[in-house]
Amino acid sequence: MRRAILYVGHGTRSKKGAEEAKVFLERVIARVDVPIQEISFLELTEPYIPEGFERCVAKGATEITVVPIFLLTAGHIKEDIPEALAPLRLKYPDVRVDVAPAFGVQERIVDAVSELVSAAVGRVDAADSVLVVGRGSSDPAIHEAFAEMKAGLGKRLGVSRVDVCFLAATTPLFAEGIESISSEATGRVLVVPYLLFAGLLLSEVEREVRKRKRAGQDIRLIEPLSRHGVIQDIVVERASVSGKEEVRDAAVNH
Repeated sequence: MRRAILYVGHGTRSKKGAEEAKVFLERVIARVDVPIQEISFLELTEPYIPEGFERCVAKGATEITVVPIFLLTAGHIKEDIPEALAPLRLKYPDVRVDVAPAFGVQERIVDAVSELVSAAVGRVDAADSVLVVGRGSSDPAIHEAFAEMKAGLGKRLGVSRVDVCFLAATTPLFAEGIESISSEATGRVLVVPYLLFAGLLLSEVEREVRKRKRAGQDIRLIEPLSRHGVIQDIVVERASVSGKEEVRDAAVNH
């Protein structure tokens, strides 16, 4: 068996975001001892999944582990990636294809978010408020995941208020969430984008934070998650586990 890894990012129209994702994955590739490794994206950024898959096969892969670079399990993981892989499975029936899970809400990811907050603002006060901003999905599991994240962050940071909002597809939307928490905050507002890389969605958050800063609000924007080393570690682990093995993650313990 000749094994390959096919990394699948979301993709973005932002050149900066696409380059950031590729640089991140190149660093992962340098740490993974597998002879064939290819980068692909679900949408908006080339190469797409079929091209990446074909490259693996052209290099002699007989077993491909697909590693999605996605924080949470929703429509892209449940539907879009399987749909993209379906014709490739039919075209290459002798190639074994295994798909690693999304990262999920793990203890170490919540720890990482907490550490990014502390690194950005120093000591976190109980009077501070935290706004977690997700990409958004119509999948109900997303709300369950963010409820776990919300509880875990509140416990770790010791703040009185943690709210969650979304940039698309579900409510409360970002505009409503940031207005609500800002109007009632007694301390700083710490905005945590639950996103991996730069891109148009993060730019939307950055613009709003800058606008509120100029208006005199004490508001801080935290860096996206890929800036913490634990995210790279998680991807390396998923790429290093063969399809015959299982990745086990520690769920958040409230």
